[in-house]
Order: sequence, then structure tokens, then C-alpha cells
Amino acid sequence: MIITFCGHADFVSTKEYERRFLVVLEDKIGDGSADLYLGGYGAFDRFAYTCCKKYQKVNPKVSLVFVTPYITAAYQKKCLEEQKNQYDAILYPPIEDKPPKYALVYRNRYMAEKADLMIVYVNRTWGGAYQMYKCAKQKGKPIFNLADL
Repeated sequence: MIITFCGHADFVSTKEYERRFLVVLEDKIGDGSADLYLGGYGAFDRFAYTCCKKYQKVNPKVSLVFVTPYITAAYQKKCLEEQKNQYDAILYPPIEDKPPKYALVYRNRYMAEKADLMIVYVNRTWGGAYQMYKCAKQKGKPIFNLADL
């Protein structure tokens, strides 16, 4: 199972959002295994990472996977060294033929397409999180939106 996450960069975390997030992981994964695909940008991504790390402590069968939009040497030196210490794996989707300017868009689309489930916080109809959410919705992916609760 692959679970992906997206939400607005200006997301504000609460204990209730964290509780709901962890309940969804428990309900969907239980004591099984899963790859948790994380993006690593903005407030929601930090929140998702923190929640996933907490869940991993009770279920070590889950893997935290950083899905990077860039693979350049400069990016690897600047960012990926830190990511190697935080995540179980780093994945670069097959987007090397896409313009670097749009790497995040293509990375997000890849994550939405690979998802068996998405946990999101989307409460407006613009921005990268909304575009990723919309892509997943068009593909018929199951989506749990924290903003709906």
C-alpha cells in the first residue's frame, strides 16, 4: 500500500488534526506494511512527516519515503543529505525529461497517481495542493481530507 499526503503550505496544525490523521493511518494500515510518500515542503508536509514518524514508532513496518522533485548534484548536496537522515528511502520519479521549473507539479502528479490512499488538507481551489488533490480525485483515488471534518 502507498499512502501519499498533500496540503497547503500555510496549514496550521492542531492536536485534533493529528489525532484524526493517526486514526486514518491506523484504520487503513493497522499492523500491516505501507510506503508513506512524503513531499517535504511547507507546513502540511512537516505535519504529515511528524505524524508518520509517530505512527512508525508503533508500526515499524511502514517506510517513510521522500519523493524528490530534483536530482541535480547541487540539490543533492544542499537538500538530500539531510533527507537521508530523516527518511527510510528517497525516490526520484521518472520526470527527468520535464522542465525543472515544473518538477514539483510532475512530482505531485506522480505521487497522486501512485497513491492507494491520500490524506490531504485542501480547503481552497488553487495552489499546488489543490492541483494534486484534483489529479487524485480525477483518478478515483480514495481521499481523506482533514479540512472536511
